[in-house]
Amino acid sequence: MSVAEPTAVVASASQSGGRHSLFGRCLYSVLWVLCRTLGVAVLGVRTRFAEPLPKQGGLLVISSHQSHFDPLLLGLASNRRLSSLARASLYKFKPFALLITALDAVPIDSKASTLTAMKAVIRRLEGGAGVVVFPEGTRTATGRLGELKSGFALLAKRARVPIVPVAIVGAWECWPKSRMFPRPGRVRVEFGKLLTAEEIAGMDERQILAECTARITALDAKARAVRNHVNQ
Repeated sequence: MSVAEPTAVVASASQSGGRHSLFGRCLYSVLWVLCRTLGVAVLGVRTRFAEPLPKQGGLLVISSHQSHFDPLLLGLASNRRLSSLARASLYKFKPFALLITALDAVPIDSKASTLTAMKAVIRRLEGGAGVVVFPEGTRTATGRLGELKSGFALLAKRARVPIVPVAIVGAWECWPKSRMFPRPGRVRVEFGKLLTAEEIAGMDERQILAECTARITALDAKARAVRNHVNQ
């Protein structure tokens, strides 16, 4: 599933973050267990949390973006349901549309306005959902962390929700842009400390961007150091 930062693409619809159908709950639980098992066995996924994620209330998860695996990796790492953005074109195939809808995907449409996109994501956050965005806007082409764009800061301020920064390392080696299919590897996912809604309210967007950039950069360096040590 391809995802991007809300300022680069736009959402065409919004769903409540607090209510899920029985089918959606069962499907999510089954896939979570199955994919987590495969992720640990095949991709060597290891995760560390600086502190537990809030169990309730809106939450904006901002992460580095290395591969198509990333939304799945973040969902598997967390015991809390997380929503990711999905291109509207992915909904054309009805069975797949049913699947990603049950998994809380937020549909996006590049033909709509940026304001429409942001309102859709804000409604999801205000509804109590955890939403994932990738501030780099696209997958890395080199495996290194790219420049973060500031759209996520406005989302957090408008929705009055905390931000948790995340760094993913190793997924690029498993599935870089240049490869059609993934391969086994070793992936490290580092969740940082929460930037609270109260802290965000006292900062402007430029300060939020600078703080989150510093945090993800530090998490990325830590993940690489741990991964390299394990691989030696």
